[in-house]
This record gives sequence, C-alpha cells and structure tokens, in this order.
Amino acid sequence: MTILGIETSCDDTSAAVVSNGTNVLSNVVSSQIKIHKKYGGIVPELASRQHLENINFVIEKAIRDAGCKIQNINAVAVTVGPGLIGSLLVGTTTAQAISNIMKIPVAGINHIEGHIFANFLQPQRTQRKTTENTEKVTPPFVALIVSGGHTDLLMVKNWGNYKILGRTRDDAVGEVFDKIAKFLGLDYPGGPIIDKLAKKGDNKKINFPRPYMPDSWDFSFSGLKTAVINYVNSKHLLAQPPTEVGGYNHSIADLCASFQQSCADVLVRKTVLACEKFNIKKIILGGGVSANSRLRCDFIKKCDEENIKLFMPAAIFCTDNAAMIASAGYFKLKKIARCMAINPSANLELKSWNRGDAEEKGEKVKEK
Repeated sequence: MTILGIETSCDDTSAAVVSNGTNVLSNVVSSQIKIHKKYGGIVPELASRQHLENINFVIEKAIRDAGCKIQNINAVAVTVGPGLIGSLLVGTTTAQAISNIMKIPVAGINHIEGHIFANFLQPQRTQRKTTENTEKVTPPFVALIVSGGHTDLLMVKNWGNYKILGRTRDDAVGEVFDKIAKFLGLDYPGGPIIDKLAKKGDNKKINFPRPYMPDSWDFSFSGLKTAVINYVNSKHLLAQPPTEVGGYNHSIADLCASFQQSCADVLVRKTVLACEKFNIKKIILGGGVSANSRLRCDFIKKCDEENIKLFMPAAIFCTDNAAMIASAGYFKLKKIARCMAINPSANLELKSWNRGDAEEKGEKVKEK
C-alpha cells in the first residue's frame, strides 16, 4: 500500500510517499526557520500563511521524487493534531480534497503517534553501536516522545493501543532548550545550538537540579529553567567577554553541558524505571529532542547496562516530517480499512483506536 503523508502541525510543511509503512520513497520538508528566526519563536499566523503557499508544491515534489503519479497513491494520512489550528487546517483540508477527488481513504493521525511510528522508517539503530538494526519494532514497548511541544511517556501495548503514563506539567523539554538559548542570546532554534556548545563544555561543572518528581511519571522542567537563569544572573555570565568556544564565554559551554545533562538524566531514568515497573524490555524514542547527542548517548549506555532494546529514529525522522505520518496511516488503515472523518484539533489527546478507545490513567511510582 502506497500512502501520501501530509504534516503541517507547526511550522514545517511536509509531504512524503511511503510504501507499506516502512519504505520511504520520498520525504520533502519545507522549513520556515528563516521566517520565524527574527521573532525567536513561531508566529502562528505567519506559519499558516506559509503552509498555504508551500503545500501544493511540497506534495507535487514528494510524488515526483517518489517516481510515481497521484494515481498510484492508495490512501492519504494527515496530522489532525495536536498543533497550531491554522496550520492543521491547511493540511487536513488538502488531504480531504485529495481523498474526495481520487476516491481513496484518508486517515487522521495524532502527531505524537506519528513520532512513535518514525521508528519504523529506515534506517534504524539499536543500542548496539556497530551494527544497523534489522529487527522490526513490535509491541509492547515504552515510548518517550520529546520535542518543543511534548514530553510524553507512553506504554504501547499493541498497534494503536496506548497507555499514557506521564507528561510534562509545564514546559516541554524542547521548549526549555529554546527558552534557555534565547535567554543566552544564542541562535534559533536553540536546541541544536545548545547541543553543539555542550560538546565543548564540562557537563559536571554545575550541579543543576534533577526534577525527578518521584511520586509521579510526570515531568516538570520550569524549575530547572529558572535555576539556569538564576545561575547566569548570579555569575554575570552574559556580561563576560567571549572566548574561543564558538564566540561565547567558555562558562556558557559548561552551562549548556550541565543543563543538557540534567535534562537527559531525568528523561533516561524515568523511562528505564517505566520498563522495570511494567516488565518491558523495549524503549523507543521520538520527537526533535530525541536527536540530541547527549540524550541518545546516555540512553544507549543505560539500555546496554539494563539489557533493554533501544530503538531511535534516524536524525532526519526525529523532527516533524510526513513520512512518519504516512507510516502511522498505513498501520491504522490496515486495522480500520475505511475512510475516516478528519477533524483538526489543536489540543488533540492521544487515544487508542485498537481494542477500545478508553485512555487509561497512568500509575504513580516511587523512585528506588
């Protein structure tokens, strides 16, 4: 089955053609970073306008790059939420139009679910450093989705059957990265810049708090953000002259490394604890922050120690892309082989579509 995926949940306009849920024939992403860079963040109205300008071109290029024609497409999969409602409307109305004209099914996909299925797209890697992963991801597994808008810990019991264990109570981890970068006067987007500077710093230099929240699976990073800001102000770091580290004071590199390590420690520990609690030996990562080099390295090390199989998407599939939406659409349409209504929702909850639609409450856990 050949599926056209469409992703417009935020500021990237993306279309992809994926065969049988894993074989990526094309994946086109039109970034809006240059447009939003001067504002230090995404301006929703500008994002939706840019999607309108880009959507037709991106879809045409994806089909052309795949070496096929629109008549070869068997179904459409599109992100219906969560995200910016103006951006979502561009993608969903386009997908519905294609479905109606071509008389093919259309599947509405939750953006978080898409990040889970990014792990089905080749290439994949496990915790083994020397070999490519040829093993297919199969449930059950624990999933950690980390991005600028999400920090969600899930248990995937079967295809389309999800149990939400915990999520952020305030800032998403990727959002904190961007806010700290903006405060430091770094470039946009901030996550990759902090990751780059951190490689030249000492991650043990500053002992920032680890917000483990031991009585819950939830996350909270706003306190860590405040701790970083207070440290910078108390040490007057921004007033110090730059040194050889990327044009910034060497202390900024140490700060980035220490801050990043605090985030990684929390994410790795709580995800591994979930595996222990529910006796699961597989972890998958997803979302833009899953491309962070420290997070990936720490997960590889910890999973190797605990004999847990680790699946991580290739870096190009960590950030928002339509290939992951097409992959999720393939598995959903195999289970629900009919045309589904697509209603965009900015605050869409992730719900099971296999074996019932009841979302179970996450259980509390105490740290060991």
